[in-house]
Amino acid sequence: MISKTLTKVFGSRNTRILKELSRIVAGINALEPQMQALSDTELAAKTAYFKDRIAGGETAEDILPEAFAVVREVSQRTLKMRHFDVQLMGGIVLHRGKIAEMRTGEGKTLVATLPVYVNALVGHRVHIVTVNDYLARRDAEWMGAIYGFLGISVGVVVPNQPREEKKQAYQCDVVYGTNNEFGFDYLRDNMAFTKEQRSQGPLTYAIVDEVDSILIDEARTPLIISGAAEDSTKLYRDVNRLIPRLKRQEVEDGPGDFSVDEKMRQVSLTDEGHDKAEQLLVNAGLLDPNSSLYDYSNIALLHHIHAGLRAHSLFNRDVDYIVKNDQIIIIDEFTGRMMAGRRWGDGLHQAVEAKEGVSIQRENQTLASITFQNYFRLYDRLAGMTGTADTEAEEFQQIYGLEVVVIPTHLPMIRDDLPDLVYRTAREKFTAIVEGILGCRSRKQPVLVGTASIETSEYLSRLLQKQRIPHQVLNAKHHEREAQIVAQAGRPGAVTIATNMAGRGTDIVLGGNLEMELADVEESSAKYQSLSDEWLERHNAVVAAGGLHVLSTERHESRRVDNQLRGRSGRQGDPGSSRFYLSLEDDLMRIFASEKVSSLMGKLGMEDGEAIEHSWVTKSIENAQRKVEGRNFDIRKQLLEFDDVANEQRKVVYEQRSELMDADDISAMIQNIRSATIRNVVESSVPPDTLEDQWDVEQLSRDFEHIFNLRLPVQKWLNEDKLNPEELLERMEQAVLGDYAERSAGKEDLFRQVEKSIMLMVLDSQWKDHLLNMDHLRQGIHLRGYAQKNPRQEYKRESFEMFSAMLERVRMEIIRALSWVKVELNEAREQLQPAKPQVEDRSVVYSHPQVEAIGGGTPQVARPTAGAAPQSRRSTVETFKRSGRKVGRNEPCPCGSGRKYKRCCGIAA
Repeated sequence: MISKTLTKVFGSRNTRILKELSRIVAGINALEPQMQALSDTELAAKTAYFKDRIAGGETAEDILPEAFAVVREVSQRTLKMRHFDVQLMGGIVLHRGKIAEMRTGEGKTLVATLPVYVNALVGHRVHIVTVNDYLARRDAEWMGAIYGFLGISVGVVVPNQPREEKKQAYQCDVVYGTNNEFGFDYLRDNMAFTKEQRSQGPLTYAIVDEVDSILIDEARTPLIISGAAEDSTKLYRDVNRLIPRLKRQEVEDGPGDFSVDEKMRQVSLTDEGHDKAEQLLVNAGLLDPNSSLYDYSNIALLHHIHAGLRAHSLFNRDVDYIVKNDQIIIIDEFTGRMMAGRRWGDGLHQAVEAKEGVSIQRENQTLASITFQNYFRLYDRLAGMTGTADTEAEEFQQIYGLEVVVIPTHLPMIRDDLPDLVYRTAREKFTAIVEGILGCRSRKQPVLVGTASIETSEYLSRLLQKQRIPHQVLNAKHHEREAQIVAQAGRPGAVTIATNMAGRGTDIVLGGNLEMELADVEESSAKYQSLSDEWLERHNAVVAAGGLHVLSTERHESRRVDNQLRGRSGRQGDPGSSRFYLSLEDDLMRIFASEKVSSLMGKLGMEDGEAIEHSWVTKSIENAQRKVEGRNFDIRKQLLEFDDVANEQRKVVYEQRSELMDADDISAMIQNIRSATIRNVVESSVPPDTLEDQWDVEQLSRDFEHIFNLRLPVQKWLNEDKLNPEELLERMEQAVLGDYAERSAGKEDLFRQVEKSIMLMVLDSQWKDHLLNMDHLRQGIHLRGYAQKNPRQEYKRESFEMFSAMLERVRMEIIRALSWVKVELNEAREQLQPAKPQVEDRSVVYSHPQVEAIGGGTPQVARPTAGAAPQSRRSTVETFKRSGRKVGRNEPCPCGSGRKYKRCCGIAA
């Protein structure tokens, strides 16, 4: 009550912010006549003038009004587009690192030019993040006219771009690209082997277009760069043949082999199903008759069973994925677009491939990973713009520290949002939808039909074909024509079916997009005038018919996505209308709201084919959406809480890698690690402050030979010289340093490169294994809850212990590799190529213990067999001949580490 009273007296925070912005906008408007009086040359010279002022001590805020006025005037001259006052407000909000909520059609693309220019003047590289490659290229080219006039360089980063081209793009003042590409480039930079291979540079300031889609809708899935793991493709096919023989429970606690939780999208075996699955696996020869499915050695089988059940029960063709070119391509549930190159984890993608009978690709092991939340929080300053952010304002504030400012529309919103219509069955609903479309066509009103899946869009398309209704279908299968279809969706009587928000970022202009029609027509020609007159006639006809009508076949699980769909109509004060058609068989209604609404329909005596319109129904639907929104927020929050643990470790590793690549000489660092390693090895067998009877001299000798490739007469030293532990440590350290100095004599520069190469290689290898262990830990950590322990706290504790152990292994492996390394030079080639050799290929580092690589020109790293005689220098590369039998992947490693060969020396091999 008090809060409402205070708001009435002082206004809401949003109102107060808008009042402040209005005063700044008034100052910008006062400068307009001054800017109009300047010539093009004088206007372009303003960039150098502003940079001089900033060099003199002024801030971005000081020059903002004048800089905004310059951009508006340049836009007017180059694009014939003048920023509205509300667009200036949006630009200020973006510059201050907030989210600007601006309705569809308010010109957010043009708004971004204002803060980009100001930040480029200060010297910041601005990243503009879009939802797809088409918009990145379009916006860069479109707004490039303004930037080019003002001397601001523009770059675009897209998938599969050559490294040099991408590196040049990142060096521009403003860089356009997708959220995926920016995120993956960050990970790639932190997997680079030399600093020349890095491209992205500092993360200073980013503007995220459609910020709700990127920072919320896609935040449940982390970005992962992976490599092939062990091959288990045959097992997926074998298990897939067994899945159809397991029966799904129809009712909770009823008969059946497995239950499905559609809310949480999980499956679980019943007791009966567990027994049946075991028997099926035994019959198929996949399980030992004397073992259980839950034995530790059979966890992989259980994993495959669950993946197969999920693939068959929860993931549907043309809804969650499509099959194209012998591949499973995921469909983004929020945008309806194909996500080429993206794969589900945890074996789910392979299970779906087995289900559809396409080629099964090997499972992947995580090499690098980051969530969108943690990636975008790396920027010094972050801003965003979208048509729908206010409903998620709390999440933006909690996760990203971003405040949402709702910018008013340039012209009043006059769209008519009609109440929902609810039917008993999907058949009745689709009949009503076709009748609604026919009604729109009869009055020449264009209609945009929103669907939640490809399957629904194609089903509706078949219904319209039966009625001979011309229409366009826009879904993931036709994404290449996305912009063209959406641009012409405003023609009189046009019917466009689109999955979710396909086409987002392209305005639907009433009467059709005139700019596309006039793209290749001379402005002075008669055809230009004729086309303009035809468009005006169409535009007026559509306005008279009521503008664009948005018709949705179902409610989305998020109110925000429904608002996005509605927002396609009523742009810039245009007339328009919207209506949602629902049925009790829709997923959202069936899972969350079916019983209440069905009961209400029964009480009201509804007949078949009759729709219900009631505030109770609307309220019930909104409650269902809130439930789903809350659940999705919990998923994102939990993902972030777990990734925050990994994020701290990631920062440590990536900072270490960056320091390594920037350093020219890391010999001091290596020496510190070597001294610490020697002390650890000695103290593990000869603990300080202990009696000589308690020393394990034999183990110490073995450890030294295994790690440092040195056979030292430790027992002899102790017998003859009566050394104490500290003296023994000093002598062993001198022996190691002497050996290393002897091997590196005359090749010091080359050894410095080898040290850096080995350190990077070992760090990457151990980090990769650590990520795999972290994945395994996270998958089972929730079971700790049954022991009355907090899974999150347990995850933090164990992951810290794992990380500490990993760092210890890194130090040990670095010294071990350097102790076994052999570097030879081809003297003749060295004379011909005196330039300093470069280490480019990771594969030359860390070979099998039984392999000696003796090459020329570039360092070749090997770990020879223990005790092998030193090789003489040669001028040719010898053909490798295996001295013994081939070592199996799962056999103990010959180096004596105790690990399997594939997990030790076999990594590089």
